Amino acid sequence: MAYAMTERRLGAVVKRLRRDRDWTQEQLARRAGIDQGHLSQIETGLRPNPTMAIVKKLARALGVPVGELAE
Repeated sequence: MAYAMTERRLGAVVKRLRRDRDWTQEQLARRAGIDQGHLSQIETGLRPNPTMAIVKKLARALGVPVGELAE
């Protein structure tokens, strides 16, 4: 259960950072090179375990260190 909370928190941080940049999910997904549906599932917590490769792509696209996505 604690792990699922962490994943939901990851999604919330990604969503906040995306909105801070005034980007749509489609824009972030394109910049990160991932599917928009996959991004949506991460943001809502429905994707319980995104790979580190996906997390790195999101961090790179958002211009933040990977560790910031886990805050």
